[in-house]
Amino acid sequence: MATASSLLSEDRFLCFICLDVFTDPVTIPCGHNFCKNCITEHLNVNVQRQCPMCKELFDRRPELRINTFISEMAAQFRQSVQKKTCSSSEEQHANTGEVLCDVCTGTKVKALKSCLVCLVSYCEAHLELHQKVTVMTRHKLTDPVENLESRMCKRHDRPLELFCKTDQMCVCQFCTESSHKLHLIVPLLEEYKGKKAELGKTEAEVQQMIQERQLKIQELKRSVKLSKEDADKETAASLQVFTSLIKSVERSLAELIDVITEKHQTTEKQTEGFIKELEEEISELKKRSSELEQLSRTKDHLQLLQSFPSLNPAPPTKDWTEVRVHSSYEGTMRRALAQLEETLGKEMKKLCGVVELKRVQQFAVDVTFDPETANLYLILSDDGKQVRLGDKKQNLLDNPKRLSCNSVLGKQFFSLGRFYYEVQVKGKTAWALGVARETINRKSILSLCPMNGFWTVCLSIGDQYNALTVPSTPLTLKSRPQKVGVFVDYEEGLVSFYDVDAAALIYSFSGCNFTEKLYPYFNSCHNDAGKNSTPLIICSVNHSD
Repeated sequence: MATASSLLSEDRFLCFICLDVFTDPVTIPCGHNFCKNCITEHLNVNVQRQCPMCKELFDRRPELRINTFISEMAAQFRQSVQKKTCSSSEEQHANTGEVLCDVCTGTKVKALKSCLVCLVSYCEAHLELHQKVTVMTRHKLTDPVENLESRMCKRHDRPLELFCKTDQMCVCQFCTESSHKLHLIVPLLEEYKGKKAELGKTEAEVQQMIQERQLKIQELKRSVKLSKEDADKETAASLQVFTSLIKSVERSLAELIDVITEKHQTTEKQTEGFIKELEEEISELKKRSSELEQLSRTKDHLQLLQSFPSLNPAPPTKDWTEVRVHSSYEGTMRRALAQLEETLGKEMKKLCGVVELKRVQQFAVDVTFDPETANLYLILSDDGKQVRLGDKKQNLLDNPKRLSCNSVLGKQFFSLGRFYYEVQVKGKTAWALGVARETINRKSILSLCPMNGFWTVCLSIGDQYNALTVPSTPLTLKSRPQKVGVFVDYEEGLVSFYDVDAAALIYSFSGCNFTEKLYPYFNSCHNDAGKNSTPLIICSVNHSD
């Protein structure tokens, strides 16, 4: 049995002449169907009076009979096609977000305006009445919108054209005369503009928050990367330190074993000597015992009496009663451990110093002396790396930047992060080094302490090293520094000084609160009758592995 879809297939309802769906279909005697106008025109033109499809000839003009069944089926087919077309058009408009005309009966056209009185959307053609009919020209038209019912006041059936700021809701004109009579009412457009501006500000804030969080993610990723790098460096440094410590322990163990072995060998050698001596005495005693036994068996009175005097003295033996072999090792390991502890302490301090120095040397910066800040008695080298105290003032103009007290600042300043530089002090009998803030008093002779904006250490005449705190802190150094490293961590508030050659920390200022630019500070001190004429030299940092 044929299905409905096959019965309603398009080719069954097409006119053979116009190739379109039947309009007023009629049947001719041969049984074929055509549009009434199409077959009429065909018969008028063709004198032979034959069927266009089967070519059957008719003796006279065939009678046209209306085919009611085909007519109804064609109408249904045409309606079905039109419905599908409209549905497709509506779906297409829905996908694009367009509002369609509510009046169009066929293919729906895009609406031009929506009427808040009629609650209907109109295309350009159907909007003509609202432009021509006097009554309808008073209607409230808006840009095309969907769900027009939601734009009407449910109580008064009027357009929601106003906004109640008191209740924060949309109202109609009648609402302002009843339940919202004493409330603060503004036009909907005014509130819209305000809210839109507020939304724009909120959106900008949200975008700012997004950007800040994206930057934070990048920062965290960089932190993880830096953490990985620091972890690798720390692991390598730790491996180096612990390997050295393990070697020290192994060396101490080998030395302890050698001491125990040597002590045992001495005891063994001494015992062997005692045994040999005892064996010789035993041999002598056995010989005497044989002579005594032989003499005691003689019956010759004369012989016994004559031989007795020669046997009477005691044999040459010593008293072994107090002879002892001491093989005690008590305290050997304890003394070795005490020595190892002392050695490890020195080794750890040295190794940690080396690792710490390498860490801060990563932040080395290029520093030069600033001629504009140099005291007039100071002489700077052309490359800005050396400074020494002259015998007389330089013939230079004074300026507010210039320092007193044989001092000079670095040309470079720092207001964030970490930095490090090294200064050779070899051959000098007095000096002061460190950092100073920008607003120090440059014309008065002040104590170089943090209270006055200086973080420094110094060597005074008499080989006394001090950290210039209040009061100053005497420093006990194992060696005389030839090169001093200065490290600053601005955010951490830390200023540290290192003996570069010994890889040892000299002193640290911690918990500092830096809020200004910091400049490297150098003080050549007085000449000390020519003994302190050696220059201070800013050195390039040797990043040794």
